[in-house]
Amino acid sequence: MNGTSGHTPVGVIVAVDPDCFMEAVEGLRRAGLTVTSEQPVLGTLSGTVTEDRINALEAVDGVNSVDRERITRLPRPNSPIQ
Repeated sequence: MNGTSGHTPVGVIVAVDPDCFMEAVEGLRRAGLTVTSEQPVLGTLSGTVTEDRINALEAVDGVNSVDRERITRLPRPNSPIQ
């Protein structure tokens, strides 16, 4: 490890109260989130933030949850696992 894991950006998906979506997005930006996608009707958005700022995102008014993005890789179609 290089000692900078707390400063490496990670992908997150944030669920917010749709009734205060824009206010929550602004608060999330102030807390360090770089927004990459917004879904206001669903009350979700995605973005990147350093690992050490995730707790700050969770504390923003209107935020219901903050989840780290997960990458799932499926086996190739001709794989014996299929």
